[in-house]
Amino acid sequence: MPDSVRETFNDHPIYSLSEIAMSIHRVMERTYPQPYYIKAEILKLNFYPYSGHCYPELVEKEGNVIKTEMRAIIWSSNYQRINQRFEQITGEKLKEDIRILCLASVEFSPKHGLALHIQDIEPSYTLGEMVRNKMAVIERLKKEGVFTQNKSLAMPLVPKRIAVISVETSKGYSDFMTTLESNRYGYRFETELFPSILQGDKAILGMTARLSEIEMRCKEFDCVAIVRGGGGDVGLSCYDDYQLAHRVATFPLPVLTGIGHSTNQTVTDMVAYSFNITPTDVAFSLIERFHDFDAKVQQLFESIARRTAEVIAEEKRRLLEMDTARRIAAPRIVAEHKRQLRDFAQQVTLKSKEMLLTQGNALSKLWEELVRLEADRLEQEREQLGQSAQKLSALSSQLLQNRKERVATLEDKVRLLHPDNILKRGFSITRLQGRAVTGAEALRAGDRIVTQLFEGEVTSVVEK
Repeated sequence: MPDSVRETFNDHPIYSLSEIAMSIHRVMERTYPQPYYIKAEILKLNFYPYSGHCYPELVEKEGNVIKTEMRAIIWSSNYQRINQRFEQITGEKLKEDIRILCLASVEFSPKHGLALHIQDIEPSYTLGEMVRNKMAVIERLKKEGVFTQNKSLAMPLVPKRIAVISVETSKGYSDFMTTLESNRYGYRFETELFPSILQGDKAILGMTARLSEIEMRCKEFDCVAIVRGGGGDVGLSCYDDYQLAHRVATFPLPVLTGIGHSTNQTVTDMVAYSFNITPTDVAFSLIERFHDFDAKVQQLFESIARRTAEVIAEEKRRLLEMDTARRIAAPRIVAEHKRQLRDFAQQVTLKSKEMLLTQGNALSKLWEELVRLEADRLEQEREQLGQSAQKLSALSSQLLQNRKERVATLEDKVRLLHPDNILKRGFSITRLQGRAVTGAEALRAGDRIVTQLFEGEVTSVVEK
C-alpha cells in the first residue's frame, strides 16, 4: 500500500500482518542466502509415514534447561536418503534425544513462520556424540565403583536355573533354547522367559523392569541371560544407556549377554558377568560349564578309585609281610627257647657234677679225719656222713626234677603263646592302619579297624 494512502494511528503508519511477514521473509533471504551447518538436539522427531515428511523440533540445552527451540522440516525427498545413510553409519535410525549436525537453510514463510529446512545430516557427528556418551557412561560407572561388580560375583559350578530376557518369537531365543535342550551330553536346564523389547528406547524400560521382577525371585535362579538374535548393530544404543548398564552392573546374579553384534561391545556387555556375540554362544558357554564340572567329577572319581586300589594293594602287601614274618619268627622263637633249655639242662648237669665232686672231696677229707679220730667218734661221723649223702641225693634229684618241670612249663607256654593257638581260643587282633590296637583310647569315631580272627578278618567302623 503506498505510503500516501497508508492508514495511520496517532500519526504512526499501520502495516498489515502479511506486509510484516513478507518484510521478514525478504530480510531472511538477504541475511541467510545459503545453507549453514547447525548442531542441535532432536527433542521430537514428528515423522509422518503417510506423507513421508518429517518435522523435527530442535533444541539447544544448557544442562537440562532448554536454551533455544526451533522448528525444522525434512521433506520426504530428503528424509529417506538421510535416514538410510544415518542408519548405515550409526546403526540407529533418526530418533529423538540425539545430537545432530545438519546442513539447513534458514527460511521464513509468511504462512508457516520460521523454520530450518534440513537438506542433510552428518552421521559421523552423531556417531561421535554416541561414542562420547558411551565413554561418559563407562567413566561414571567406574567412578561409582560398580563397573566390575557383576563380574566379581560367584557363578555356580552348575548354572542350571536360568532367567531369560528375550522375545518369545525371536530367532535368537529359539536358537538359545534349541541349543540348551538338544546338547549332546543330555544336560537338563530350567529356564523361564521374561519377555521384553530388546532394541530401541523402549527396551531400556522393558529390560530394567524384567530385571526387577527377576531380582524379587532372586533365589529361584542361578543367572540371567539377555539374548537377542539378528539385527546386527541396529538398535543397540539402548545397551549403552546408563540406567540399563547400571542395573546390570549392580544386579545380584551373574548376567550373561548375547545380543547379536560383532563390531564392538556395548556398555551393558562390558559390565555383564560375561558376553557372547550370539544367543547360541551363550547357550554353549552354559553347556561348557556343565561339561567342565562333569569332567572334574569324573577325574575325581577316577582319582579316588585309583587311590583306593593303591591303598588296598598296600595293605594286602603289609598283611602278607606280617604273616610271613610271623611264620618265620615263630619257629625261630621256639628254637631259641629250646636252645636255652638245653643250655640250662647242661648247666644243671655240670652244677650237679661239681656239687658231687665237691661233696666227694669233702667225704675223702672227712674219711681221713675219721681215721684219725677216735673209734668212739667214728660211728657218729659215719652216721652224719650217711645223713649228708641222703640229703645231697634228695636235693639233687629234687633240683633236677624242678628244672625238668620248668623246661616243660616253658615249652607249654611257648606252644600256647603261638598266634594261631591264641586266635584259635577265640582271641583276636585288632589293627588300625596296620598297627595293633592295645587300648580304646587310641580309637576315634569313624576309624575303620580290621579284626584278625583264626579264620578270616572283619572290618569295622568305630561309633563312639
